[in-house]
This record gives sequence, structure tokens and C-alpha cells, in this order.
Amino acid sequence: MTAEPVTTQQPALPAEVPATVRASLSPSRAADFKTCPLLYRFRSIDRLPEKPSVEQARGTLVHAVLERLFDLPATGRTPTAAGDLVSPQWDRLVTEQPELAGLFADGDEEAAAAFLRSAAALLEGYFAVEDPRRLEPAERESLISAVVDGELLIRGYLDRLDVAPDGALRVVDYKTGGAPREAFEARALFQLKFYALVLWRTRGVVPRVLRLLYLKDAEVCDYSPDADELLRFERTVVALWQAIEQATQRQDFRPRPSRLCDWCSHQAHCPSFGGTPPPFPDRSAAADPLRDARSNPAAPGADE
Repeated sequence: MTAEPVTTQQPALPAEVPATVRASLSPSRAADFKTCPLLYRFRSIDRLPEKPSVEQARGTLVHAVLERLFDLPATGRTPTAAGDLVSPQWDRLVTEQPELAGLFADGDEEAAAAFLRSAAALLEGYFAVEDPRRLEPAERESLISAVVDGELLIRGYLDRLDVAPDGALRVVDYKTGGAPREAFEARALFQLKFYALVLWRTRGVVPRVLRLLYLKDAEVCDYSPDADELLRFERTVVALWQAIEQATQRQDFRPRPSRLCDWCSHQAHCPSFGGTPPPFPDRSAAADPLRDARSNPAAPGADE
């Protein structure tokens, strides 16, 4: 699929938000609540800090490189060119997010070098499944949003949107982890259906293909939704937000232990691990809920 590149990105919020809209939800935060309501609370209400992991930083770096790769002329989008972008993009990310510098001990140049090599290896996986010289993405790292049910703003970052000459849409999401088992793939498809719903509601077009590119294993997973499925998914998203609101009103977010707990940063506060959650924050003086940190979508690659 090809199209003229679109360099402008949508603003964080639509130009005009209906007065009835009172909250927003991103696919990452929605998936948090589905996975574990208490995790949603820790991240979105308590806003407990989380140190970036090496895996998250690697995902963010690879996303940044793939975004910049398409700034090059088509003939210049080669594996060598992508590899040459790794170090400067990492330097840029560390400048913008100084906390990333703490991933490696001071002076541990070998660990930092190994990290950059691992990112370059994932880029090799990308070139095994796509030839970027044949693509002209319509949008990259674009923040899209739509209003559903008159009250809820849903939004998130697209890694890439391809538009065919006939107007067909293909949503592409880069995954730097290995191809997942069924439970993890369901989470990834949930994210893409979220984007598909936004595109359908704002552009009137159901994406023809939702594509997951698993760079580590050089695998492609394609899924084709239809309007009826997206309508059902919209009801699911609205019901999910209603459940979040009820839990917030009751201050009742319960843990849901699973294998994902092994990667959770908040075990010290979780009753399932003998911890105690912090006192529930006073939401009476909350900031504008449409710009509140609890509803901000995750940055590209940050939730890999």
C-alpha cells in the first residue's frame, strides 16, 4: 500500500471536544484494567512511578528508528541505514528522557553497547518481513482520537498507517517481543481493534488489515475486522469504562493475579504479594480529566 506521506500529526486532543465528553481512555490503560484492575489503579489513579525497563527502552528505540527510517528516500531505506540510526536515536531519547541513562551502571560501556546491538538485531527482523523501499506510510507515530457514546474520548498512538490508492487502510503495529501465546496476542489485537474503531468513527472506513509485526521472530499476524465486530467492540470499550468508573466511585480495584505479575513493578503495594496499596487519592481536586496523566496514551513502544 502506498500514499503520499503525511508529516503532520493530530493534536493530543481533537480541535473541538463535545461538552458532553468527560473522560478519556487509551488502549494501554484499558488493557491494564482488563488484565488487573489494581494495576490500572496503580498506574492511572495513584500514578506510582515505574522505572523504565531495558525491554521497554529497546522497544521505544526501535520504534524511533523505524519512524525515522521513512524520512529517508525510498532507495535509502536499507538495513545499513537503519543500523546507522540506532546510536543517534538512542542519544536523542536519552536527552529527552534522562531517566533512560540510568538503565546501565556508570561506565558500563559493554552493557550499553550490547543494548544497542540487540536493537539493531530487531531491525534485522523488520527487514525480514517488510521492504520499506516499497512503502510510503500515510502516517507514522500519529495520535488519533474519537468520541464514543457521547461521553468517552478514546485515543492512542498508531505506529504506522498505510493507505492504498483505493482508500483501503492498513494499521501496522511493531512488536519487539517474541510472537506471543494466545493470551498475549489477544492483548495486542485489542490494541489494534481500538485503533480500528477510532479510524472507523472518524473516517468512516473500516481498516482492511490490522497487522502485527513481531520483529524478534520475524513473523506477521494479519487480522481483518468488519463493521459489526467494531460495533460490538465499541460496546465492550464503553462497558469497560463504565466498570472503571464504578470501581473509582467505590474505590475498589482488586488484584487479578496472573503470570503477568512476574513483570509488575508494584508488587510491594499489592495484597497478592503481602503489600498494602497507598491511600486512595482525593480526586475532588483532579485536573481536567481529558488532559489528566491518568488518561494519557502510552508513548510508542513504551508498553512492549
